[in-house]
Amino acid sequence: MKRGDVIKSGITMGSALAMIISWSLNQSVLWAIIHGLFSWLYVLYYLILLN
Repeated sequence: MKRGDVIKSGITMGSALAMIISWSLNQSVLWAIIHGLFSWLYVLYYLILLN
C-alpha cells in the first residue's frame, strides 16, 4: 500500500468510527454527520473525556 492510500483509509475509518460513536450516544443523524466531519478529533474526545 502506498502512504496516500493508508492515510485515506485512516480518514475513512476515523469518520465511520466517529459517526458510530455519535449515533450510539445521541441517536441523531445531524450530530453523526457533524462528528463524522471532525472524525478523529471526536474519537479522541470520546476516548479521553467520556471513557
